[in-house]
Amino acid sequence: MSKTYFSRRALLSSGAMALGGLAMPGVLRAQTDFEPESNVRTTRRNVMGFRNHQWQDHFSNLRNGAILCDTYSRALHFWSEDGQINLSYPCSVPMTEEFTRRGMTEITLLRYQPTWIPTPNMRKRDPSLPERVEGGDPTNPLGTRAMNLSWQYYRIHGIDNPAKIGRRASNGCFGLMNPHVEYLYELVKVGTQVRVI
Repeated sequence: MSKTYFSRRALLSSGAMALGGLAMPGVLRAQTDFEPESNVRTTRRNVMGFRNHQWQDHFSNLRNGAILCDTYSRALHFWSEDGQINLSYPCSVPMTEEFTRRGMTEITLLRYQPTWIPTPNMRKRDPSLPERVEGGDPTNPLGTRAMNLSWQYYRIHGIDNPAKIGRRASNGCFGLMNPHVEYLYELVKVGTQVRVI
């Protein structure tokens, strides 16, 4: 009868391969189910679509910090001017291509406990919307903070309904969980560059 010896290295290696095999169907499913180029498929939850980004792929420098809003993976990425802080948050994105604007912009105004006033087009589509919702109201669609972009009516802001996070749910803005937007609000400034892809 021969004895079989197991080294710790062989045991760890076989365990890693087994775990990799268990994870593989999810990775394959993510690659086959989500096609960022088409931006057509909708998902119930944005779990498998997340992509990591490097700031150098989207910005020439980090002057005033940089924010990347990724409409495909429904995430917002922030890099501080000194490169020491890198944040990634899930967010809501525009509900259709009609509401989506892509390209370079910047933060033009920081608003603490912002008042929400529906745009003229929003009121045209839904006349039952209130004329305004004051800051501090828990039903305020802008949440607790808003950062206006140089494009009229486009903002990065908090949210009144966490179920919108990770979904195509906005009229053009990018919505973050209120604790996330509050933290980001303290890091950005007027002039922080923003790119929407």
